[in-house]
Amino acid sequence: MTGEVESLPSGIILKGIGGFYYVKTSNAVYECRARGIFRKDDHSPLPGDRVGITVLDEDKKTGTIDEILPRESHLVRPAVANVNQLAVVLAVKSPSPDFMLVDKLLITARLKELDVVICVNKMDLDENGECKNIRAAYEQAGYPCIQLSSKFDIGFDILKHKLQGKITVFAGQSGVGKSTILNKIMNSWIMKTGDISGKIERGRHTTRHAELVELESGGYVVDTPGFSSLELTGIKSSELDTFYPEFNDRRLHCKFIGCSHISEPGCSVKEALEAGLIDRGRYLRYIEFYNALKQRREY
Repeated sequence: MTGEVESLPSGIILKGIGGFYYVKTSNAVYECRARGIFRKDDHSPLPGDRVGITVLDEDKKTGTIDEILPRESHLVRPAVANVNQLAVVLAVKSPSPDFMLVDKLLITARLKELDVVICVNKMDLDENGECKNIRAAYEQAGYPCIQLSSKFDIGFDILKHKLQGKITVFAGQSGVGKSTILNKIMNSWIMKTGDISGKIERGRHTTRHAELVELESGGYVVDTPGFSSLELTGIKSSELDTFYPEFNDRRLHCKFIGCSHISEPGCSVKEALEAGLIDRGRYLRYIEFYNALKQRREY
């Protein structure tokens, strides 16, 4: 018997629990096992993976994952594929902003080629105009900032627009309000798909893993325990300046090739710093990162 070979139904993995993967296709969510070949090749499926499946039982919505399409990105912690946007969350106060962590996250985003949005949360606590300083520092570097307050429902329409068509993971220090933001998003903007929550209920009592939640307006957010650790790996001290967008146009005009922008004369980056065109806090943290990376290389 001859004829055209049908292509595999394709979809995206929302969540994986105990060897089962929940794959959303254009018309349903299927509970799938992965073929053994993936274990053999050490290429396990991840939430966010776009996959081809074979449907085993249409009524029970079960199937197998037969193909994992090439990944655009891959995060290790949380373990998720094809994220293309990072939402960095910090609070105006309670807790005080950890700018070292914020800058590490921004460097990681550029390393992974992710879009970035910075969420300045707890605007209702901003008694001293701290948000204005935060926005000035990061918007000067080219990063969009959104002011949020769950208490007064400020900024969520802007955030909703930023999430459209993206797979976004939220990150930030403990206590800044990531869970509150995600809960507000999930209570208001998620697709009404009762069959999904029913199918994955079995995993609620287990250790939480990354899970994609679909938004009504298109796109997904990653419901995740977050970044459990973050180190600047895969970056040399000599290339750190390329991860600072506010340095980019200026570093090419330094007097010396390979300028570290720390002690060399004729440095265009330092000239921009003194002219107020680069945030001093960002610059000082750059020096800390540079020295740490250089020391790591020496040892």
